[in-house]
Amino acid sequence: MRLDLVLKQSRLIKRRTIAKDLCDEGKISINGKVSKPSSEVSDGDILTLKLGIKTIIVKITYIKQGNRLIPTAEEIKDNHA
Repeated sequence: MRLDLVLKQSRLIKRRTIAKDLCDEGKISINGKVSKPSSEVSDGDILTLKLGIKTIIVKITYIKQGNRLIPTAEEIKDNHA
């Protein structure tokens, strides 16, 4: 699933356009690699979000609900700079 969709559907970011802007600014990485909004996020990937002075690290897992996969984010670490 695309990174911008994962961020929105897991409710880490409210809007897909905001998720896209954050990706374009290099503030979101997948497994330590800065990513584009269209980057694919797999089950078990680690996302790092740099939001202002706060850095959020989450692990993405997918839950199957009917025919759809729903991404969920489990916070691993919360750092305040």
